[in-house]
Amino acid sequence: MSDLRKSIFGLQGKRPSRTSVSPANNFGPVKWTKYYEREEVLDISRGQFHFYAKGSTGPILLCLHGGGYSGLTWALFAEEVSKLIECRVIAVDVRGHGNTVTSDDADLSLDTLSNDVVEIASKLIEENPSPIILMGHSMGGAIAVEAAHHIDSVVGLCVIDVVEGTALDALSSMQSILRGRPSHFKSLPQAIQWCYKGGQTHNIDAAKVSMPGQIVSIKTGKLAADECDQVHCDISNTSSRDAISSSYALAEVAEVAEDSEEADADDDHCPDCGKPPIPPKTSKTDIFKSPNVKEEGPLYKWRIDLSKTEKFWTGWFKGLSQKFLDIRIPKLLLLANIHGLDTTLTVGQMQGKFQMQVLSRSGHAIHEDQPYQVAEILSAYLVKQRIATPKSLFVCPSLHAC
Repeated sequence: MSDLRKSIFGLQGKRPSRTSVSPANNFGPVKWTKYYEREEVLDISRGQFHFYAKGSTGPILLCLHGGGYSGLTWALFAEEVSKLIECRVIAVDVRGHGNTVTSDDADLSLDTLSNDVVEIASKLIEENPSPIILMGHSMGGAIAVEAAHHIDSVVGLCVIDVVEGTALDALSSMQSILRGRPSHFKSLPQAIQWCYKGGQTHNIDAAKVSMPGQIVSIKTGKLAADECDQVHCDISNTSSRDAISSSYALAEVAEVAEDSEEADADDDHCPDCGKPPIPPKTSKTDIFKSPNVKEEGPLYKWRIDLSKTEKFWTGWFKGLSQKFLDIRIPKLLLLANIHGLDTTLTVGQMQGKFQMQVLSRSGHAIHEDQPYQVAEILSAYLVKQRIATPKSLFVCPSLHAC
C-alpha cells in the first residue's frame, strides 16, 4: 500500500537507508545558478512561461516536473546530463507552478497543460530549430505523453515513475497524505529539512535547490527560490549567522530522537507508513527556535494548493499506459519499483515497445535521488538511438539501453 501512496506527488515516508546531515552540510538553500546557466520567460498566447536552461547546442530536453514541484527539480540532472551529451536542457515551470504566470493558473486539466507544452515547443524550435526529447516526472510524465502526440519535432520520450494503474489506485489516499504535510514553514532551512527528512527527496543537495521552488513568501508572494540571495546575505550577518548555526546544531540533536521514531514507523502494521512526518510542533524544544532570533509567524507557504486540484487527478492518468505505447518514437520508462508496472505496460514491455530501467534505491523523485544514474541511462539511450552526440568523456554504461 505504501508504494501506491507515494506514486503521484512524491509524498512517500521514510527513506530506505538513512544519510546523516552534518552541521557543515546544513539545510541552507542553494541558488539555482549553481546548476543552470540562465532563466528565461517565454511569452506565448497562453501566458508567460518561466524556465531554467543549460546548454546551447544539440537536441532539446524539454523537462516537465510533477505536481507541486518546479523546474528546479531537474537541477542536478541538468548538470549531470550536460557533461555526457550535447544537449539543451529546458526545465519549464508548468501552469500554476514556480514563476510561470497565466490568466487561469487554476486550470490544470490535461488538455490545458499539454496544449501549453505544445505551444512552448513550437516557440522554442521557431527560435532555434532542434529535435525535442520530452521528459516528464509523475504528473509531468502524463503531460509529456499527451503532448508528444501533437509535436512533430519530438524524437524521444522519457517518463519517470508514473504508471496509469498504480497512479489511479493511489488517488483515494492523496487527500489524507496532503493533509499530513505542514501547511507553512517558518524558514527556508525548515522547509528544506522537511523535504529531506520527510522523504520527498532522498538527496540533500536536491532538497536545497528544489524545495525553494515549491514555496512562496507569505509577505511578498515571491518564490522562495528568488530570495535565496537575500537569505545568504542574512547569514553573512553575525547575529543571524549564529542564530541559524544554533538551529542547525539543535536539529542534529533532534535527529537522534527522530531516528527512534523512524524505527517505530517501520512496523508493517503502522497505519501511517508511507506518510511524511509533520515537523515537530512548536514547543520549548522546537529545533528552529533560538534565543537570538525574534519569534515570528510562518514566512512561507506552498506555491500551489494541491488539494484543490483533485478534480483533475483522474484526467491526468486515465488512459496513460495505452497512449504511451501508441507513440511511435523511442521511449524510455524509469521506475523506482518494478511492482508498479500495470498490465498494459507489462505486455508492451514484453513486446519490446519501450525501454525500461528500474532504479530501486530511489524514492518517487528518481531524477533528484539519483541524478547521475538517470543522466547516464538517458544519455546512453539517446546515443544508441542516434538522437544525441556523446561528449568526449562519455563512456556507454553496461545497460540494456546500449
